[in-house]
Amino acid sequence: MAEQKDLRLAVLIDADNAPRSAIGDVMAEVAVYGTPTIKRIYGDWTTPNLASWKPLLLENAITPVQQYGYTTGKNSTDSAMIIDAMDILYTGQVDGFVLVSSDSDFTRLAIRLREAGKKVYGMGERKTPNPFIVACDKFVYIEVIRSAAEQARAEEIKPEETKPEKQSKTKKSTRKKEEAAPAPAPEPEPPEPESKVPRAVVELIADAVETMADEDGYAFMGDLGNLLVKKQPDFDPRNFGFSKLTQLVRYLPRFEVDVRQTSLPHVKHIYVRDKARK
Repeated sequence: MAEQKDLRLAVLIDADNAPRSAIGDVMAEVAVYGTPTIKRIYGDWTTPNLASWKPLLLENAITPVQQYGYTTGKNSTDSAMIIDAMDILYTGQVDGFVLVSSDSDFTRLAIRLREAGKKVYGMGERKTPNPFIVACDKFVYIEVIRSAAEQARAEEIKPEETKPEKQSKTKKSTRKKEEAAPAPAPEPEPPEPESKVPRAVVELIADAVETMADEDGYAFMGDLGNLLVKKQPDFDPRNFGFSKLTQLVRYLPRFEVDVRQTSLPHVKHIYVRDKARK
């Protein structure tokens, strides 16, 4: 199997169950896991409600696959997408699949692809049924992808801070205003660190650390991340407002993080220990 960054991926998108406004961010997320060599989206493109997809498909080089809705109220795109996935599987062109949908009908497909030794990444909204989530090797919520992308764009266009020379010109007047102004009210105490991370997630991390720990109780952070996704496919630090697993673990007072220098000058290994289980 190729290294994860070199995985050849087939990206199959269910147009009836994927938000068009986030498709660019979804494709950027796909690039994190490998190279999308096949990109197809399935729907009845004769219907007016799918017309707005066209510029997005051209921008992201996604091939639309026409599937007529033979019966009113029935989603016929599922079968077309499943048939294509099996055809791609048997040609051996890819190392993994990305299934973009919030529909549980793809649960059996995800299981079958994994049985064939392929990596399966699922991407859907938070309404996605749990059976489809756990059938994937990893599942990422589109809301999390979109939020992270919007935050990154906001940081890129953040206005410059006030320059020092401008501050010096107003220093005296500012000082006078501060002297005249009443003392500010004390800031409220910050919430407990674990408040925005569910207790079940903390216990999940603790159990994983215990499984991977050496004699001193430390677990390698890289191995810990892999185990957490295996235990819970939709585990993602971004679900709780952290871009990296290390940031999440540092935030939780239950865990101790140890950064160790390796023989290479710019390479460090990060280990974590559960202080509650000595």
